[in-house]
Amino acid sequence: VVHIIVILAATILLRSDIVYGRHFHHWDYFDYSAISCRAHSASLLDFGGVGDGTTSNTKAFQTAIDHLSQFESDGGSMLFVPPGKWLTGSFNITSRFTLYLHKDAVLLASQEESEWAVIEPLPSYGRGRDTEGGRYISLIFGTNLTDVVITGDNGTIDGQGESWWNKFHKGELQYTRPYLIEIMYSENIQISNLTLVNSPSWNVHPIYSSNVIVQGLTIIAPVTSPNTDGINPDNYPKTYSVRISDSCTNTRIEDCYIVSGDDCVAVKSGWDEYGIAFGMPTKQLVIRRLTCISPFSAVIALGSEMSGGIQDVRAEDILAINTESGIRIKTAIGRGGYVKDIYVKGMTMKTMKWAFWMTGNYGSHADNNYDLNALPVIQNINYRDMVAENVTMAAKLEGIPGDMFTGICISNVTIELAKKAKKVPWNCTDIEGISSGVVPQPCGELKDQGSEYIAGCNFPTESLPIDNVEVQTCTYRRKHSLDNHVLKHL
Repeated sequence: VVHIIVILAATILLRSDIVYGRHFHHWDYFDYSAISCRAHSASLLDFGGVGDGTTSNTKAFQTAIDHLSQFESDGGSMLFVPPGKWLTGSFNITSRFTLYLHKDAVLLASQEESEWAVIEPLPSYGRGRDTEGGRYISLIFGTNLTDVVITGDNGTIDGQGESWWNKFHKGELQYTRPYLIEIMYSENIQISNLTLVNSPSWNVHPIYSSNVIVQGLTIIAPVTSPNTDGINPDNYPKTYSVRISDSCTNTRIEDCYIVSGDDCVAVKSGWDEYGIAFGMPTKQLVIRRLTCISPFSAVIALGSEMSGGIQDVRAEDILAINTESGIRIKTAIGRGGYVKDIYVKGMTMKTMKWAFWMTGNYGSHADNNYDLNALPVIQNINYRDMVAENVTMAAKLEGIPGDMFTGICISNVTIELAKKAKKVPWNCTDIEGISSGVVPQPCGELKDQGSEYIAGCNFPTESLPIDNVEVQTCTYRRKHSLDNHVLKHL
């Protein structure tokens, strides 16, 4: 026994930075990747957090973040969420802040509606997506922030969305369902290395923000769950230079695995007259190395809420499995706005309904006040270097009479049709463009340029500013104490 005590004491001393009085002090630490490192840190346990899966930690989270916000101008801060099941309602984060989830930490979203504040609808939408009026605030929410990191060692955020889905199906919702993560009017955002499951609605929603990195996420929801889009980038504010993006600029979405009841990545920018008036496009978006499963929706959807405009989207190295469509453009009369300069290459599709789908008749208006003269512009859409197998129909490309979709280019694409495929593999109306090296032979509206043009569809060679943003290695350190009397009782 004496030898055991000596060995244990020696071990603690070897891990110690300081030994004094009756306390032995040692440090636990780990490295992680982030756009910014922090000078200060704390654990949720320091603020009364209880990880038993039943005790509410809403107050603990908000108290911790309110305390850490004092370090915003002093090197920033990090809140560590240790192993455990942490039940919580919505909480607001702060600037120059990192939220880090241990690999065995699970945030459980409260199913008590009283834990979710109701906030105003998004100005570019004019109303909630589920119902008229306001919306429940997201689980993790922030607005007007700078330098925010939400990350972990693949820790989990569980939205416990089934009760919300049931209310949606039964028409019992008073307000639009909450999302898991929403950051508004902010810049320099990283959301990475987490598992997001069972969101009540959308999972990751940066909106009106710039310089956003969404990386290394696993997003999973039942494929029959309503509107559980993976990543929704949305409008960005003109003053600023990974549904993953809504009106955002300079965004990078990469290395994500998504199983969804809706689009895996939905690119948006506002709805009808509200999006037109708000006038904030989504642009300079990079999507790469994405794996998607979504039997009833798209890998990448552009729209249908695209009234602020979508421009310069670059997607490559995408794998789609058992998904309704690969790339889908959704719009309608009354949307206005534009979808242009879209570039996709290196996509592999396995078991699809459509490889390509465009529609100018999506409908789904915010209200009846939309402008019938607000016609969308769809132009310069480039798809190249793709293979697909077990596909029901190669493409369904439907523009708007009197408002053709133009500048479509498809090259070096081989689509293997399913045994029970449609007899006519291409359905094209009110579009124009070119093709080269495409199997099966495209519709006449996509004029064949011959094999010499097989690499003709554009894909930009210059990088975007977000490609030059690199993460750095940061270290979390936490000091623990062990009293001498603990050793005496061994």
